[in-house]
Amino acid sequence: MADEEQKTQEKVKYTVLSKKLGGGPHGLGDPDDLSMRKVEKDILVAKIVRDRTREEKCVPEVAAFNECCKESKYLMVFTCRKQNAELKECLTRWYKDEDFWEECKQQYLKERSDFRRTGEPKKIRDFKARVGNMF
Repeated sequence: MADEEQKTQEKVKYTVLSKKLGGGPHGLGDPDDLSMRKVEKDILVAKIVRDRTREEKCVPEVAAFNECCKESKYLMVFTCRKQNAELKECLTRWYKDEDFWEECKQQYLKERSDFRRTGEPKKIRDFKARVGNMF
């Protein structure tokens, strides 16, 4: 009789997700899992590579292209070819760098692990850090 009561008190969670995708403290996946889905490899890591390249690696080229576009307005297609070529060359160089891809992959895995551990997206965690956990 006690066994039956104990079974009814325990809530068993059934899910269609595998343990690595649906486990963890918040049901968002195992925070220590290092495997990646195809979408994560091909799209999300590539987005980090693109963003970091523009913000950190090719800053002078991006600034020169933006300035040229501001000055040329509608004629930018014709007048900014040189700046566009330099920007493309810089972006391509970093996009093909395997070490940089691995660094961005590790950054993505760390962000995903933090999300799975806390249940909060990176933007929310950064906002709370700036305002001092007011919310």
